[in-house]
Amino acid sequence: MDSLSARVRAAAPHIVELRRRLHRIPETGFNEVRTAALVAEELTALGLPVRTGIAGTGVTALLDSGRPGPTVMLRADMDALPITEATGLPYASEHPGRMHACGHDMHMAMLLGAARVLAALAAESPGALRGRILFLFQPAEEGPGGAQPMIAEGVLDAPKVDVCLGAHVWPELPAGSVGVKPGPLMAAMDRFELTVQGKGGHAANPHLCVDALETATQVVGALQRVVSRMTSPLEPVILTIGELHAGTAYNVIPGEARMTGTVRAFAPEVRNLWEQRINQVAGGVCAAMGATHRLDFHWCHPAVINEPRAAAVVRRAALDAVGPQHVVEPLPTMGGEDFSMFLQRVPGCFFFVGCGGPGVAPVHNPRFAPDEACLPVGTEVLCRAAALLCAGWDAPAAEG
Repeated sequence: MDSLSARVRAAAPHIVELRRRLHRIPETGFNEVRTAALVAEELTALGLPVRTGIAGTGVTALLDSGRPGPTVMLRADMDALPITEATGLPYASEHPGRMHACGHDMHMAMLLGAARVLAALAAESPGALRGRILFLFQPAEEGPGGAQPMIAEGVLDAPKVDVCLGAHVWPELPAGSVGVKPGPLMAAMDRFELTVQGKGGHAANPHLCVDALETATQVVGALQRVVSRMTSPLEPVILTIGELHAGTAYNVIPGEARMTGTVRAFAPEVRNLWEQRINQVAGGVCAAMGATHRLDFHWCHPAVINEPRAAAVVRRAALDAVGPQHVVEPLPTMGGEDFSMFLQRVPGCFFFVGCGGPGVAPVHNPRFAPDEACLPVGTEVLCRAAALLCAGWDAPAAEG
């Protein structure tokens, strides 16, 4: 066991304790007040200069080695989901209707652990690091997206960030493993609201009405045919309608129907077509049925595309941390992540930390209880990758 592994192992009980404290106080996007306070308190105790209130509740801390070198940003998200927890854990959510069901408590604990280990390393071995490490705790990854507001407030500029890393616990991989790959990892995510306007009336007189609900169901089917018949089968794309609302009574033909949905894709040229195609399909179906439509399309965030050199550094760090038998190249996922907003501006890598095991539920599930054995793994990979990048971001990574 080398010095860095020993340091992470010594910090592991504290990392687990932090995760459980954070798990108890889940807060949704841009409401992470107690969470941010706990994070800032931990970082301040390490002697690091801390900024709070960025984009509302965002927090950063800077570790400056005092030696020339790049600035490496390590990011964790802080927000929870509006889910009622059903894990039965002794440290379950104390906030009814809110839960860390996507592992953001794990991400914060791993990054706080990395800050603890790296700050101690810099203090005890002044020549161990070069450059600067920016620890960034982001609000609102779920839904509204907190990355862009933090960027707008200058988190990438002072100091100028050269490379960024982020991690996500992943129940599809066993605890103790790490998933890292260059190139596309997570899909672009956009959402939309579509309203169909018809003409309501009595259920006994459909010929005097324009049935908005029936028209809306035709739109749903037609949109799925766009996926299967108007998009290349070699380009992954998903369109999902998550809500369809219409009507107020059993004997009234609804005059309005409203649906919401999401589109996921990797290729920008595929992503960029969807607003136009939804308008075309909905317009055609509605015209045929005598209805009209209104589309509100929201461009959320692009695909997560890992820079090859940064991915190679993370792979090397993972190999050193867990060994080649526990490092895998995962398949891309159609899930979205606004870490991509950082990757649009600086090169970097987003990777998966396996947290799965027997009976571990998927993310966004009220019974999601990831294996805490993943915590020191994620912490060590972050520490090793940051140290490697500080040593020379422009240097080629060793093959493993």
